[in-house]
Amino acid sequence: MKKLAIVILNWNGAGMMRQYLPTVVENSVGDVIVADNASTDGSVRMLLREFPEVPCVVLEENFGFAEGYNRALEQLSDYEYYLLLNSDVEIRQKDWDVPLIQYMDAHAECAACQPKLMSLRSPEMFEYAGAAGGYLDKYGYPFCRGRVMGTVEKDEGQYDTVVPLLWGTGAALMLRASDWRESGGLDARFFAHMEEIDLCWRLRTMGKSIVCVPESRAYHLGGATLHQGNPRKTFLNFRNNLLMLYKNLPDCELSSVMHVRRFFDYLAAFQFLLKGDSKNCVAVFKARRAFYRLKSDFDKDRRHIQQLRKNIRVKERTEFSLLWQYYCKGRKTFSALMK
Repeated sequence: MKKLAIVILNWNGAGMMRQYLPTVVENSVGDVIVADNASTDGSVRMLLREFPEVPCVVLEENFGFAEGYNRALEQLSDYEYYLLLNSDVEIRQKDWDVPLIQYMDAHAECAACQPKLMSLRSPEMFEYAGAAGGYLDKYGYPFCRGRVMGTVEKDEGQYDTVVPLLWGTGAALMLRASDWRESGGLDARFFAHMEEIDLCWRLRTMGKSIVCVPESRAYHLGGATLHQGNPRKTFLNFRNNLLMLYKNLPDCELSSVMHVRRFFDYLAAFQFLLKGDSKNCVAVFKARRAFYRLKSDFDKDRRHIQQLRKNIRVKERTEFSLLWQYYCKGRKTFSALMK
């Protein structure tokens, strides 16, 4: 069996691959593979011409992040590990994937890990999308070691320990192939956004561990597909977060958490309206309507997850409300939150 497939999912990212793919190939010990989501910008032709050493899995249509990876990894069943890597990630560290492999080899209970994710624009800063590993608050709001809401920290070694996470970033996420298959992979119905958190929560519910290995670093540009504040991104984030909660919450918490989330979502819509951002306000309402329309499609998944549950509560999902701590208590770093 081969060791590691580093799989970069591409959709119309020929320019980014020209810039960042050479850094991945040069600095990785794993096999680098591109999965193309039916790009229309000549990405596949460019790869064949400029990177003939990099294999390309060509998908027949744009399946989105989740199903794109599902279909690509189906064709890579002879690997022990997969590393999902965004096309806008630059690698500056020689053999950056070796610490990830070594950790997974030494910890059979670990289903997934991530490197420290740094900002490509400001390399001394953590990157918003994953920083040094992710958590959830009681009501489903994600935050990271190094990034809480919109506050991103400078990396000063404060998170250089390996600790349990609830989720690893989809920008650079290494997974044990056997756990990927057992968990069912990414939920294709999400299309994009929140799908890696949903997957990692399922893995934690099954009793597997997820960590950040800070010896390894990756530099992420971020916002390459949908920029922050894009109404489509707002819609997907709100809808998928609600679907994720519905799938994964323990029975004893489902009703109370979803009632509070309804209040928080309407509050977010009102804030968009106060700022004059009617498009994002409408996106929140559309997301909630889509959630109620789709909820019954996830009933079977919810029952299955409850049957697999090893722990009633995953400890990396906190008891506190992130919004209350951040906006009312003024606790805007991970260290301050976890005191």
